[in-house]
Amino acid sequence: MRRSLFILFTILFSLPAAHAQAPASAAPPVNTEQQQAVEEMQRGKSADAIAALEKMAAANPNQKGVQHDLGLAYYRAGKLISARQAFERAIAADSHDLESVQLQGLTLYRLGQPAAAIPYLERVKTWSPNVNADASHVLGLCYLNSGKIDAARSAFATEYALPAESGAAYLILARMLSTANLPDQGAEAAQKALTITPGLPLAHLLIGEVALYKSNILEAITQFEAERKLNPSYAPIYERLADAYIKVGKYDQAQEALMQSLALDTSSTGPFLLMGKVLLRRNDPENASMYLKHAEKMDPSNFITHTLLGQAYRSLGKEADAKAEFDAASKIHAGSELKLQSVQ
Repeated sequence: MRRSLFILFTILFSLPAAHAQAPASAAPPVNTEQQQAVEEMQRGKSADAIAALEKMAAANPNQKGVQHDLGLAYYRAGKLISARQAFERAIAADSHDLESVQLQGLTLYRLGQPAAAIPYLERVKTWSPNVNADASHVLGLCYLNSGKIDAARSAFATEYALPAESGAAYLILARMLSTANLPDQGAEAAQKALTITPGLPLAHLLIGEVALYKSNILEAITQFEAERKLNPSYAPIYERLADAYIKVGKYDQAQEALMQSLALDTSSTGPFLLMGKVLLRRNDPENASMYLKHAEKMDPSNFITHTLLGQAYRSLGKEADAKAEFDAASKIHAGSELKLQSVQ
């Protein structure tokens, strides 16, 4: 769970944090040299800014705002341990430096210390109830990592301006739990959302996705059909239905659902790929290749598309084309495996 949440955080918050509004002063630069260092940092020259700020901090450790700015420069450069130390000093010098408190919480989370991050992010929330979204979201992730599910729901509700006890808040929590690889708890939260707000769109979808993930295909179909009745213009629900029907060999129903999906939206690769799969199962490689070639143009890096297209070409007797597609699929798959190994 921690790894999944950390990956999510890295994707969302690897960019420089937004500046928070402090109740007092956020310790702005007070001399020209410090101002120039900040301007260097804002222009993306973090190394130059760090060198200048480190020199100032060594010469005058109590210079107003220098630890705050040094911590921010470290944070933007990804030097998180140094950033944590600088923010500690900045907070010690000015306990009302809200931006340093917030960034300390974000830094600790990025360092894999969510429990330690919570007090800092809670302080920001207490001082500024309308704190920016990144701090609220990371606070929710910290609570999830610490098993504080109700507190996580409250944090996410704040982020999305929802009443914490509303069905919508439980649905947001459900999606966050699902993203954090906690599908069963996500499904429970989505069911709670429906108990509070019957007919809430996307709750049945999430429950169905969990059922499909657990290979409970009939339950998935039941949930997807319930979602379709509530949300008939939502194209992805027909794709999910088709996927479930394919798994139980109901190719007529799958093809019908995919046609409905494509009638509503042609911007997603999934329905084209699944239609190719259905038509291959129905011994129609000619039409299957048409849909799969379209999917390949939309997303040439999907090895599954190349594999299915290779199967279609082989069925059509186009051995050279089939070999080219299988080779492409193998190359992409091998590259994906290398990327996964590099981040482990």
